[in-house]
Amino acid sequence: MNQHRVAYPTLAREVVRISDVILEVLDARFLEKTRHKELETDTAALGKRLVFVINKVDLVDIDAVKRELTRKSMKPYVLVSSVKRIGKQALKERIYIEVRRMKVKHAAAHVGIIGYPNTGKSSLINYLTGMKVASTSAQSGHTRGIQKIKLAKGLFLLDTPGVIPDEEYIAPVRDDIKKHTEIGVKTYDTMKDPEFVVARLMQEHLGLFEDFYEISAEGDPEILLEELGKKHHLLKKGGAVDHERTARVVLKAWQAGKIAPHS
Repeated sequence: MNQHRVAYPTLAREVVRISDVILEVLDARFLEKTRHKELETDTAALGKRLVFVINKVDLVDIDAVKRELTRKSMKPYVLVSSVKRIGKQALKERIYIEVRRMKVKHAAAHVGIIGYPNTGKSSLINYLTGMKVASTSAQSGHTRGIQKIKLAKGLFLLDTPGVIPDEEYIAPVRDDIKKHTEIGVKTYDTMKDPEFVVARLMQEHLGLFEDFYEISAEGDPEILLEELGKKHHLLKKGGAVDHERTARVVLKAWQAGKIAPHS
């Protein structure tokens, strides 16, 4: 079968099946929203070791993230940042510990890497190996098929495309679209209804966008987009503010981590 045509959840489940240890890569800004509970359950049912890899810790208050991980009993975990080069040695040590605990008897141990699109799996692999062995892109869903990458003698990493849970993958509803934009599954320039997403984000993160743009909008997304559009001259023919274009500017800043949610 052509792996390029296999549904992402199917590929991820195959990686869980054939791996000894699973690394679930999460975005430190959105721990709960980037967890894949289905695959966590599958991993436990198959008796595999699961490690939470908390990526992009350079964008958050690390102490706050540690408290949340403790509160949710998410362990073992490793804090990393591929961009700022944080956590490489700690992650390698955790991988070796978990492989030993699995008492792998076959010739090579396999470490599967799963996670939502845009959590930084490919960048993490390149950071771990010290080489550009996994292709990366700012566009979510860039990785295709399963990539097998050597980490050390007798130890291989298995990279998958970013995986979305079945119920979100098959028939996403508006709340899923908002979530996918928030965590970067859908990029600012390709997603639908950008104004709706900005409105939902403003509702969820009260005052955050007004503070960042220094605009008094009183929680009203139309006021924010109107004033921001005027400020940056994002106008349609005739002089009216282009709300859709302005909303995409806001979402671009959000996805780039420039607008950081309050801890």
